[in-house]
Amino acid sequence: MRNAHLQVTPAVGTWLARRSSKAEDWTTEELVAAKRGTTVSVVIPARNEEATVGAIVAAIREELQEHHALVDEILVVDSHSTDATAEVAAAAGADVVAQDAVFPALEGLAGKGEALWKGVAATTGDLVVFVDGDLHDFTTSYVTGLLGPLLTDPSVAYVKGFYHRPLGDQADGGGRVTELVARPLLNMFWPELSGFVQPLAGEYAGRREVLESIPFVVNYGVEIGHLIDLTELRGLDALAQVDLGHRVHRHQSTQALGRMAGQIMLTLFDRLERYDRLVTAVPPATLLAQFQRGTSADGVERELVLTDLTSPQRPPLDSLPASIRPENALQETA
Repeated sequence: MRNAHLQVTPAVGTWLARRSSKAEDWTTEELVAAKRGTTVSVVIPARNEEATVGAIVAAIREELQEHHALVDEILVVDSHSTDATAEVAAAAGADVVAQDAVFPALEGLAGKGEALWKGVAATTGDLVVFVDGDLHDFTTSYVTGLLGPLLTDPSVAYVKGFYHRPLGDQADGGGRVTELVARPLLNMFWPELSGFVQPLAGEYAGRREVLESIPFVVNYGVEIGHLIDLTELRGLDALAQVDLGHRVHRHQSTQALGRMAGQIMLTLFDRLERYDRLVTAVPPATLLAQFQRGTSADGVERELVLTDLTSPQRPPLDSLPASIRPENALQETA
């Protein structure tokens, strides 16, 4: 890394060398041998992903469940889809649960983090792997790569994926919110996390007891919340990252990325207050004003759109009372 000595502390440099690996460092056969009774669940949050989710499920089922017996459970959490996402996923061999059907006693909340939290609750694996449902050119090395450190090193609690993310004709033009928002803020306030290549990656895995011990922000702040909470609670060395190669997925509009960025910033400011890293006299506002093409009442060709970026959080699963937490939430909702 060019000028890396100017960018990271010695501790981060040591972590990079010790906790960074590549998916091809392990074969599927080696991981099956290392499994030794450990159970593995794959959770796929999906909202209107009928074009891609079936191929992802089928690849995991055929290669890692039926052929190699590495994965024990594949769950798609249908996040209010209006297309055939649930039907396609079920036909490909996944268990499918509607997001709001898990913990029906709780009022449903909207957002990716809500789907992930419900996915952990509705599965039983000792290790939980998260894979986004909008991936093109998916390969099962995403799953094996994330499982590698967890199955071979008991001191690793949580593994983050990273990859090349093309945007148009740019080989690494994706990850705009990472580069414009998440990375600068982490370098400012949590420099120990500056070694993560893709801190907002949607592909990651963790031990169940670890995932159940932390809160989940219900929206796009969930990933940065995980990294900060686990670093504070477990220490940086409990976290690892794996090069998964290449990632192609559906890109969002600039305005959608603006809303995502706002949610991530609010999550980070919440963590600054929570961990006594910054004290502010006035909390950040949560209302985002954006403009889109359209004709307003005064004839101006810009329409004002207001979005509330409030970032509610689900509590650690291990803190929920038994009265609302069935032993297996998926069975409860079947």
